[in-house]
Amino acid sequence: EVTGMAELFPTARSDIDPQETTEWMDSLEALLASSGPARTRYIVRKLIERAQVLRIGLPALVQTPYINTIPPEGEPAFPGDEEMERRIRRLIRWNAVVQVLRANKLFVNLGGHLSTYASAASLYEVGFNHFFRGPDGESRGDQIFVQGHAAPGIYARAFLEGRLTREQLEHFRRETAGKGLSSYPHPRLMPEFWQFPTVSMGLGPLNAIYQARFNRYLEHRGICDTSSSRVWAFLGDGECDEPETLGSLSLAAREKLDNLIFVVNCNLQRLDGPVRGNGKIIQELEAAFHGAGWNVIKVIWGREWDPIFAADGEHRLIRRMTEVVDGDYQRYSVESGSYIRGHLLGNDPVLQQLFAHLSDDEIARLRRGGHDYRKVYAAYRRAVEHREQPTVILAKTVKGWLLGPSTEARNVTHQVKKMKDDELQKFRDRLHLPIPDDQLDDPPYFHPGPDSEEVQYLLERRRALGGTIPRRKVQCAVPALPGGTLYQPFLEPARGGVAASTTMAFVRLLRALLRDPEIGARVVPIIPDEARTFGMESLFKQIGIYSHEGQKYEPVDHDLLFSYSERKDGQILEEGITECGCLASFTAAGTSYATHGEAMIPFYIFYSMFGFQRVGDSIWSFADSRGRGFLLGATAGRTTLNGEGLQHQDGHSPLLAASVPCCRVYDPAYAYEVAVIIEEGLRRMIAEQEDIFYYLTLYNEAIEMPAMPAGAREGILQGLYRLQEAAPRMRARVRLLGSGSILPGVREAAKLLEEKYGVGAEVWSATSYHELRREALGSERAALLSPAKPARLPLVARLLPAGGGPVIAATDYVRLVPEQIARWVPDGMTPLGTDGFGLSDAREALRRFFRVDAASVAATALAVLARRKELPLQEVTRALGELGVDPSEVDPVTR
Repeated sequence: EVTGMAELFPTARSDIDPQETTEWMDSLEALLASSGPARTRYIVRKLIERAQVLRIGLPALVQTPYINTIPPEGEPAFPGDEEMERRIRRLIRWNAVVQVLRANKLFVNLGGHLSTYASAASLYEVGFNHFFRGPDGESRGDQIFVQGHAAPGIYARAFLEGRLTREQLEHFRRETAGKGLSSYPHPRLMPEFWQFPTVSMGLGPLNAIYQARFNRYLEHRGICDTSSSRVWAFLGDGECDEPETLGSLSLAAREKLDNLIFVVNCNLQRLDGPVRGNGKIIQELEAAFHGAGWNVIKVIWGREWDPIFAADGEHRLIRRMTEVVDGDYQRYSVESGSYIRGHLLGNDPVLQQLFAHLSDDEIARLRRGGHDYRKVYAAYRRAVEHREQPTVILAKTVKGWLLGPSTEARNVTHQVKKMKDDELQKFRDRLHLPIPDDQLDDPPYFHPGPDSEEVQYLLERRRALGGTIPRRKVQCAVPALPGGTLYQPFLEPARGGVAASTTMAFVRLLRALLRDPEIGARVVPIIPDEARTFGMESLFKQIGIYSHEGQKYEPVDHDLLFSYSERKDGQILEEGITECGCLASFTAAGTSYATHGEAMIPFYIFYSMFGFQRVGDSIWSFADSRGRGFLLGATAGRTTLNGEGLQHQDGHSPLLAASVPCCRVYDPAYAYEVAVIIEEGLRRMIAEQEDIFYYLTLYNEAIEMPAMPAGAREGILQGLYRLQEAAPRMRARVRLLGSGSILPGVREAAKLLEEKYGVGAEVWSATSYHELRREALGSERAALLSPAKPARLPLVARLLPAGGGPVIAATDYVRLVPEQIARWVPDGMTPLGTDGFGLSDAREALRRFFRVDAASVAATALAVLARRKELPLQEVTRALGELGVDPSEVDPVTR
């Protein structure tokens, strides 16, 4: 039960013994006066604890009154020049607005947002001038997750700092010429400026939590000292409706991340209207964060309210403010002082008397706390000094603050890209800027000059705090990579012909990498509560599971070889059942080379069906962040899982992975293929420092692991190489392509075709249709751009030239996966795949159902040869019957 106002502020009418009540209040005040706040808190807590034991029905104290957490007497002195900082803030406000106005004047509907930064300017500027530490100081500085729609304000500040030019501001949202500014924070597009992408709602807060935790991970494991780095996440109150925003709050509290500060811009509005028109979003968020174990600081009212609250001895104003819903507060922002007086105060004579000394205009100008520099500074100061808990600052603001009556606090404010002439003039006047009226038709940027007092003050503050920010500073030492001897065992056949899965092969390789003296400590295994599924439980004892508290208990399996082992310096990030959380850790680790100058190597292994499709947005954010690492979709494929059924069977992840431009997608079948791909990935991402990442499928089906054929390395990486030649002197020829767990069945089909039907069959391992397509598109583009030069034939066409026989490609995924290369195969290609929903059954039955088993591959090859008139039709029809083909069988797509 959430505390109600009647219990927070009981009225005189409900008091059956006022004298006794007064005695209790006097006792509390006397205790405070004699023993101080700490002792008073202790006594009050003990009373609450005793009341709960006696079961008298106390409400849960997860909310506090609708006032500022920090009282005026608890505010520290403001250390800066407030008037100077106000002048700087006005310059930034103007240039932020002009960016959007000029962009949309030159190019209609180019977009941009005026209102978010307008509401949050003070929240950012207090941080920039007094708290955010840059990377040029003693540490790598703070990590700032900027609210995506506030980007114009951050650009405007960088313009004053001399980091951005007028020409760059003129190219806001116009990037194809290579000198523009990205619409939102995008490290992929502005790799020296933005640290983190945040505009996909909810991902910024989630990534911030795991970034703060990864900072501690690096410190506890002795990789680098992050003790002086803080993570600041700026987000909107409407953004808190995204599950990712609040989904990991308990992790931050559990890990005691006092290096993490959320600043929630509570302007009470989402994109279409109020966040909680019928409720109070600040109170709701306070309960959520308090309940999760966070330190909560509310900044609701500006300093002008302080004397009014001080005079409100009966707390009537606070009670009334808690009764008013957010929809009304939004309206107060656009109404006159007389309306506020009448609606907020009503007919209550006590409330009316509290405001009697104020004119209607003065009432209308009473500020929200998020616009008051001193209130914000006090909240930030308390947040950075708080220990043992993460802190959230709930700052109440007005969306579109100072932008004029058609924009400020209106439901349409998020979509406003333009301002009327008279509103722009009033905006200029409110900012006290010396811009002539005749220039407002084409509003100019305003810079007071590099030697002005404002710019010098701004730069001095940043120098004192460690340099300009946000800034992405890649300064990373490159560790030595292991040589070929580490990978050699995986290139040889399994001892004794023992069958193994590619998942098992990967785990063996991971163990070898973890033992490497150069990079072993930089490997970050990330697991979503599936280590035992993937056969990785031996790593628990070997390298430990990271826990900031170590292990306070003796695990139930303590006497076993592979017991559960948590350590403060543990290496595994065992995240529990949260793919989103795992991706956030993957992002923190995969971008550590830029964030902290430390190259880390994350390997995130997950149930493939719950990978790309479930957290695709996070993976795109990782790509935008220029992250590096390995994603491993284990238990991959639609037919490899015995009995699991529809929701567990992955038939499409290579397609989803292929949609991300910097992702290298592979579907290996053998241990040596896995080893070659990972070795190459480490070379490119670590030694060459390429901003790419890899997706590999891994299978749980044990198959015979052969030795790597001579000369196969290049083909493995390019995506296709020949495993075996066709038998000579056959009456017809086909070329069979297989990958992943389907490849052994393709080899069996080749044997069947040759021994029973006299058809020679080449067998090719297709490790990456995506890489083949990438190369073919590159060849095609080069030919189209330079028609006078000889065209380079795509690799697919060179490997599978005309005259070699039809091509049959079998996969454990949908047919679109091999169809990526179909148009470059001269003799044509027939794909076989697992289109449709997954089903529960044995592997053999599933492969027959989807027509990707050995008999089906052979039957398809014969049918194609018959249609090409290379085999007698009657003979092929009879053969299809022998192979179990039933023309009337159900199409899996329609099942």
